[in-house]
Amino acid sequence: MALGFRARLFIILALFAFVPSIVLTVAWGSATNRVLPRMSGAAAWDSVAASGSRAATLAREVPGSPAANAALARHEQELSISVTQARRFEYLARQTGPALLALGLTLLALLTYLASRIAGHLSRQLSRPLDEVVGWTDRIARGEPLPERSAQRGAPEFGMLRDRMRVMADELERGRESAIAAERLEAFRESARQVAHELKNPLTPIRFAISRLRRDAAPELQDTLDVLSTESERLEAMARSFSQFGRLPEGPMAALDLGDVAREAARTTVPDSAALHIETEAHLPLVQGQHDALHRAVANVLINAVEAGGANARIEVRVSRRGHDVVVAVRDHGCGIAADRLPRIWDPYVTDKTTGTGLGLAIVKQTVVAHGGRVEAESAASEGTEIRMVFPTMSEHLGERHHERS
Repeated sequence: MALGFRARLFIILALFAFVPSIVLTVAWGSATNRVLPRMSGAAAWDSVAASGSRAATLAREVPGSPAANAALARHEQELSISVTQARRFEYLARQTGPALLALGLTLLALLTYLASRIAGHLSRQLSRPLDEVVGWTDRIARGEPLPERSAQRGAPEFGMLRDRMRVMADELERGRESAIAAERLEAFRESARQVAHELKNPLTPIRFAISRLRRDAAPELQDTLDVLSTESERLEAMARSFSQFGRLPEGPMAALDLGDVAREAARTTVPDSAALHIETEAHLPLVQGQHDALHRAVANVLINAVEAGGANARIEVRVSRRGHDVVVAVRDHGCGIAADRLPRIWDPYVTDKTTGTGLGLAIVKQTVVAHGGRVEAESAASEGTEIRMVFPTMSEHLGERHHERS
């Protein structure tokens, strides 16, 4: 059975501590048993005692003075005392060796315990964060959310690694969501193109047939023909909406003043009965864009504002600069949009109107994003809604393109 990472790490750390301790303890015990007896000096004292005994024997064979005899006696006594002390030290050394060896083994056991505790602590400090990070990689691969932030374990570097992995997981999740949204949007566009095609094919002959009937039909059929004409026009407008949503903006790009685009769209879209206020910041930078597509986008937002305000709609249009961007903001004073529905207003086919297709704001977002911009929405109940279209200026847009090329 294969050992886990933590077990392998513990064994490696423990061996790094145990092996040197065992070797040092054995070497110390062996050296103690061999060196201590030699340090006692017993052999030297034996040699001194032998030579002293011979000298004393020779001195006694030649009679001398009483002082010489006394000195020889003291010398013999000192030699006897030294030999006795040497024998005692040798005995103590022999008895101390095993005791020192036992002390060494005790220290080895203590070192082994401390090493095992330290190795266990280090293995936990390393293995637990690594196991956690490995588990996070599995969660990221399966698209599951990472655990909530908790007490940091392990070295500070593991905390940095966790933070980086959270950032990476968030970016991957946004990438997944963007890919899903792109696939979903492409499916919507394809279906919109097909619906537009299927609507346009019969509409043309229907319109011609209504025109011919008007010339020859009896007066009592005129109301019926009016209904047919109105409904065919509605179907034609619906087909145009589907067609616009089914394709990205086309046509030549030019430098545009969004203030002029907003005023032109308001002039052709907002009825005279509505109170309209347009505020344009002076010296606005130009925006690189397709005129007709941007005109339709602003007009769609204005149409929604007029419908939200009712008969006495009050609409405010503000075109201003925000950093490197130009913002076209349209505010109405209608009933507002519920907070839970606000994020979904940009989705295709989402509408509260009985006669709408739900493509107006979807076309607006598609157009703005195709021009490198973004859309924003803010609403409050009974206070109205503000739709903002944010576009990069020409200098910023060209700077990004130059950066991409380099």
